[in-house]
Order: sequence, then structure tokens, then C-alpha cells
Amino acid sequence: MIDKPWFKSRNNLLFSYPTEWQGWAVLIVWIALTVQIFQIIDKNSHSASDTLIGFFLPFILLVILLILIFIGTGKRYKVGYITLG
Repeated sequence: MIDKPWFKSRNNLLFSYPTEWQGWAVLIVWIALTVQIFQIIDKNSHSASDTLIGFFLPFILLVILLILIFIGTGKRYKVGYITLG
């Protein structure tokens, strides 16, 4: 178990922010990975719509990954009647 949470949230899971250096490192790596995937998809596509359509699914998966990291390394979150983390 983590002693200090890497991420905190003011009121819900989607607006978490890093509080420790590990959280900042995760966020920087996530942003770099997102930009890199976008550039790879953009290089292989023929139009802007091809780029956006091709980037949609990887972006959604990356957001889900980041939310799972928030849950695993952050403080406990209460979503309705369910407690996560």
C-alpha cells in the first residue's frame, strides 16, 4: 500500500491532480505517450479526419489507464455508494 497518495481530488475522480513526485512522473509519461501515439497515427493518415478517427480509441484507452492509476495510487474515492481505491 502507498503511504502518501500520489493523486488527490477535490470532489471527484476525473479532476485528480498529482501531489507527489511519482504522480508528476506518471502524468508526464502519460502526456508524452499520448503525444507520441498521436504523431504516429498522424504520420500514417491521409487527412485530419483519419487522424482523429484513428486516435479516438487509443486516447480513450489511455484515459482509462490514467483513471486506473488514479484509483490505484490515489486516495480513496467515493462515487455514489461505491468506494474506489
